[in-house]
Amino acid sequence: MQFAHEGSQEIHASLQKQTIDKSIQTLSNSAPALLDLAMPDRPLVGDNETQELFMPPIEFFVAQLCPYAHRVRLALAEKGLQATEIEIDLRNKPAWFLKLTPTGKVPLLRHQGQYVRESAIICEYLDDAFPERPIFPRDAQARAEARIWISFADTQLYARTATMMHTSDAMVHKRIKAQLADDLRFVEQHAFALRGADERFLLGSEFSAADIAFYPWFEQLCVLEKYLGFVMPTECERLLRWQETVAAREAVRTCARSPGFYLESYGPLLAA
Repeated sequence: MQFAHEGSQEIHASLQKQTIDKSIQTLSNSAPALLDLAMPDRPLVGDNETQELFMPPIEFFVAQLCPYAHRVRLALAEKGLQATEIEIDLRNKPAWFLKLTPTGKVPLLRHQGQYVRESAIICEYLDDAFPERPIFPRDAQARAEARIWISFADTQLYARTATMMHTSDAMVHKRIKAQLADDLRFVEQHAFALRGADERFLLGSEFSAADIAFYPWFEQLCVLEKYLGFVMPTECERLLRWQETVAAREAVRTCARSPGFYLESYGPLLAA
């Protein structure tokens, strides 16, 4: 589970070897605009007005197993926006990519010649640049609540999982699994327990960027369950229904990867 935050991506780099060949083939068959990006000895598309005419309006630099990149993928789908995905080999980052971002990390968005990094910030940018079909509430208080839940997902679920994925210490695994279970109970209690049955999402009746922030963790939950022995707390019934509700959304289905995809991708690292 590539839960190393947008600040630590070693696990993904080791796993990505399995998918990079296919990505390179896809890139080789792509439009000339993508080849400009892929070849370090050629100028980046957008260096002049002629090249810019052939540039897709949104470009999205990704790594296939990155849950943060999947957040942006979901946001784009929910907003009905088209984007060209460009796979980055995090074990061997191209020189041209390192020129685009000081951190050298994914996800990275390019729009109209400008670059935006960090998944939560990219999602807000998309709402600002494309206000139709918003994923953030317009109400200031609700918008603040969305940011609070996004921060919770990052600092609790994803950060703890990253720590667990970077160690083989059984005691650390045991401690973090208990903490993750407590985190999920917290979400059950504070996002759902006091809401009506028709309020199916983290902020109530409306799907939002908060749901997008959480969902990639749940899509890859099968990896924690199979390889690290994590057990979803049985009392989190509303949260489990939330997972099913989000998974059934048309935009989410178009982006979804199957449990088999994740288990096969992570297996070589975690099954040992």
